Amino acid sequence: MDGETESALAHEFRERSVHHLREEFLPRIERACARLGESELWWRPNPECTSAGNLLLHLEGNVRQWIISGLGEGPDSRVRRSEFETIDGQDSATLLARLRSTVQEACGLIRSTDAEDLLRSRDIQVFEGVTGLAAILHVVEHFSWHTGQIAWIAKMRSGQDLGYYEDDLLE
Repeated sequence: MDGETESALAHEFRERSVHHLREEFLPRIERACARLGESELWWRPNPECTSAGNLLLHLEGNVRQWIISGLGEGPDSRVRRSEFETIDGQDSATLLARLRSTVQEACGLIRSTDAEDLLRSRDIQVFEGVTGLAAILHVVEHFSWHTGQIAWIAKMRSGQDLGYYEDDLLE
């Protein structure tokens, strides 16, 4: 594979990753949270499950740790356990603003990563030898997973469809 093809592949991977995070998953989460009242944001079906509020905290922590700290080599002050132990507190507007800001920062870092850096290994969380490509792929997949969970909570609690199909959010 020549350098031009590698560069084009790296560009396409970065752009698709940014698109999924910022243009698909984040708007779906925002739409789901708009259907939840503040008390429903922290609702859990049982103590072993997480609330939509927990998932917002968790996504913000995950993106910050894997992309901003891991890929961008910023400081890592994440306390993962607290994301799940929180049972009430911040409102959805505050949590969504933090998540939106973190996603924006992460997308900037993703876009600035070159093909060589996508292949460079680093240690993230408890994992050794994580390439930049693997870190980005992990975050996109992880974000997708929890977006679906938040959507399910919102549909179940509100009894309303979230209207993803009619707004052409699916590709």
